[in-house]
Amino acid sequence: MKKPLLCLVLAALIISIIAGCAPATTQTSTPTASSSSSTVSFPLSLTDDAGRTVRIEKSPQRIVSLAPSNTEILFALGLGDKVVGVDEYSDYPAEAKTKAKVGSFSKINLEKVVSLAPDLILATNIHVKTIVPELEKRGLTVVVLQPQNIEAVLNNIALVGKLSGKTKEAAALTADIQKRLTNIATKTKTASSRPRVFLELSPDLITIGPGTFIDDLISRAGGENIAAEAKTAWPQLNQETIVLKDPQVILLADHPAGETPEKVKSRPGWQNISAVKNGRIVVLNPDLVNRPGPRVIEGLEMMAKAIHPELFK
Repeated sequence: MKKPLLCLVLAALIISIIAGCAPATTQTSTPTASSSSSTVSFPLSLTDDAGRTVRIEKSPQRIVSLAPSNTEILFALGLGDKVVGVDEYSDYPAEAKTKAKVGSFSKINLEKVVSLAPDLILATNIHVKTIVPELEKRGLTVVVLQPQNIEAVLNNIALVGKLSGKTKEAAALTADIQKRLTNIATKTKTASSRPRVFLELSPDLITIGPGTFIDDLISRAGGENIAAEAKTAWPQLNQETIVLKDPQVILLADHPAGETPEKVKSRPGWQNISAVKNGRIVVLNPDLVNRPGPRVIEGLEMMAKAIHPELFK
């Protein structure tokens, strides 16, 4: 792939995994259903995932989201009517597409954001160095959500529920996700092995490294990430490395290329890879796997079934 196209693919990957590839600075305990009885008093102070102390003066009524994962959390908690602006990649649920667009990736239209008069903006780590300071200069309140794993996703859901007065909804949602997590963990514990997994994010063989959100998913699904010892979050492997690692399962979450098992099978030198020989190449929905929001449990369930079909019939 030529360099300009590779850059486009990398940009798309950053967008699709916009809140899941860097370690969160702070973690809190996983929320439980009992948190629904708590009463939120304003103003309140909280520490976001960038380690910033943020003061929320009142329950937000006008919210802007700068990432698809944040948008999905807001709508899942029934806050769609308070969302006044989203990034261009927020396409779920369908109602999100009707909201005013404030730009994409790091190219946020600051004037557009200001014109929407938000009293809360949900950003990610990708915005911390440039966008967040500019928004705060304009007197706007910004909370950064940067989950590193599923526990952090649950914490973020609880946090948004707390600062929006939706603690009961957040507790119910996290309890449901936790129940499904427990079901997956119970089954994968009985597995006789942990298959080697290559998760492809682009035809250029970009994958997921250690300490990242999707690496956590692979582990929870009962697999072993063949790039677990990489030195970067998004390592680009070469053909020789993949053949040597001999993945037993290949998961395709290519965005936006949309690679198919047929294309993978036809790659020169891949015929001897175990996953290819045994027909264990599975296409995943990138939005479910790459977005650390409420639907991530669906992505994990898909991944677990692909890695351990014998346990999830």
